[in-house]
Amino acid sequence: MFQGITENDLPGALEALLFVTDQPVSTVTLAEMLECDASLAESALLALQEQLSSGNRGIQLREVAGGWRLFTHPAYHELIEKYVVSWDTRKLSAAAMETLAIVAYSQPVTRGQVASIRGVNSDSPVNSLVEKGLLREMGTADAPGNPVLYGTTRTFLEKFGLRSVADLPDLAQFVPDEATRRLVAERLSAVRVQLEVVPEEEGQATALGAGDSGEGLEAALPAEEGAEATAEDAARAAMAAAFAALGATVEKVDFDTLVFETDDE
Repeated sequence: MFQGITENDLPGALEALLFVTDQPVSTVTLAEMLECDASLAESALLALQEQLSSGNRGIQLREVAGGWRLFTHPAYHELIEKYVVSWDTRKLSAAAMETLAIVAYSQPVTRGQVASIRGVNSDSPVNSLVEKGLLREMGTADAPGNPVLYGTTRTFLEKFGLRSVADLPDLAQFVPDEATRRLVAERLSAVRVQLEVVPEEEGQATALGAGDSGEGLEAALPAEEGAEATAEDAARAAMAAAFAALGATVEKVDFDTLVFETDDE
């Protein structure tokens, strides 16, 4: 054990370590810093998590992206936003948030598929999200032109407080009716049936189904144009609502590095 630290001191020591970092820290790394067994550090982390959660505190401890990190309590999101104003230099526009939601729930997905679901060209928000480190290239689709496939990143998991994309909110609770629920399920299913992505470190992906994935999903899911457009609007709104719920979690603010900007994306 690190000099001067007892087993009872571990939760406080862990809180101090996590307070000064802006990245998730693994249990193993924390145990090495404290010179204790990983199992002991894990127990102390869980105890600290419970203490912060049950004590009506403004800070929460979460396990995200393979490590532990402190976050502000979602209940105080509006208060923090009011106080800090626009502290986050990577604050997303509505278009970028909508695009990010589509990629998160549909990945791996091409720009053409994103544009198809949104109904407008999405090159600008995709480029912005890649630049911000929230999206990454996952390879290319086996289709005419070999369009690039996009997916979310580790940074995305960190910013939204997720351990994996499996922790994304269930879209079913955000859709207004059964017709929209079916459309969302069909859209996401169509992408996943057409494309199979290999592990990130290999950096490639291939398409399994027939049809040009770069042309979007309309060809695979024909429907009456008017009804489809209405359902698509509702589907996009459902994704945006799900991400709005996630966005209530704000990571710890580093006031010494605040930079303000006015870009649209």
